[in-house]
Amino acid sequence: MGSDESSADLTIATTIPQEGAFSSMAEEMEQGYELGVAHIEETLDREVELLVENDQSDPSVVIENLRKMASDADVIWGSFSSELVTAGSSVAEDEGIPFVAAYFAQEAPHRNENYEWTYAAFPKSRDVARSTQGLLETIPEGDRPTNVGIWEPNSDWGEEQSDSWEETLGDAGYDIVLREQYEYGASDFSTMISQSDNQNVEVLLSVPTPPDGITMIEQMEERNFSPALTKFVRAADPQDWWNALDESGEYVCMCPGWVPGMTGNGNEEMWNAYVDEYGLEEGQFIRTAVGGGYNVAQVTAQAIDAAGSTDPSDVQGSLQSETFETVIGSFSFEENGLPTEGELTAPTGQWLDGNQYTIYPETDDDRASDLQYPIPSWNER
Repeated sequence: MGSDESSADLTIATTIPQEGAFSSMAEEMEQGYELGVAHIEETLDREVELLVENDQSDPSVVIENLRKMASDADVIWGSFSSELVTAGSSVAEDEGIPFVAAYFAQEAPHRNENYEWTYAAFPKSRDVARSTQGLLETIPEGDRPTNVGIWEPNSDWGEEQSDSWEETLGDAGYDIVLREQYEYGASDFSTMISQSDNQNVEVLLSVPTPPDGITMIEQMEERNFSPALTKFVRAADPQDWWNALDESGEYVCMCPGWVPGMTGNGNEEMWNAYVDEYGLEEGQFIRTAVGGGYNVAQVTAQAIDAAGSTDPSDVQGSLQSETFETVIGSFSFEENGLPTEGELTAPTGQWLDGNQYTIYPETDDDRASDLQYPIPSWNER
């Protein structure tokens, strides 16, 4: 699918949500992709052209933009969120172009859409649930919570992740005392907060958008509801979480695919490249979406290197057969593009002092911490 018009040795097309519900992730994503392009150029000694369009956090815009770029693209990289990534994958599947994506936890499309070209270099719902169980097991048994509440957004991934949490944690002996559904973009979460308080929810789990998650925390504080542990996957990923909430957003956990504190597989290289390119203030950490994007580029580089070619079918063959070493871990792909079950440990981070520290799995990095548990009540902060 390479373009006759481009002089680059490799052309990659992507869309980024520079507007809309996921716009808070755009800058971090783009930084990860830009660092990844430099990594590919250095690793493969190839000139790379990265085509980027704004998808406005809208699946239809993702499709429209990628269709315009497809004839020039050797590889497509995904946008942010399962909804936007699956929109992009439809173009890759139609056009026969290798599609590599992070920020994409939903499993069902891999099983239902007969993917041949789509590869998710990212922990999936089952991995997030297993990581949540692992995190809870770091708490001494005598102090460990038992009552789990799930706030489920009315979406396909919201249902899938909630099912996975309920099955995994239920099988491990936790009590799912509440599972309530809400609509994306809701402005009033008071009923769910009251229900959770009445059911003595100790562990609160959800997959909100960043704006929804911020509203949830604001209303939880207003109503003095403070679970012992809160894990908001996606909502607590971006820097905008801390910018909007400051210390009110502290202690909330996230599961963003990559967290500062992870080691090996190019993490030091990525960190040094980031500092050289963008700089970091003293005490500031790289943001989570950077690692997800860089990992996509590592997969791409290793697949092309193994293929010895940018031919789509050759790259597809490498994606199906190779094991990849990236900043998020070591993994291969199942035939349908899922990361092979059990190979990825989805890292969990926690907001502490304005940064996201790795709290699970345990690492020996200075950017790792023990889980701060239980979360102090609002009047004790």
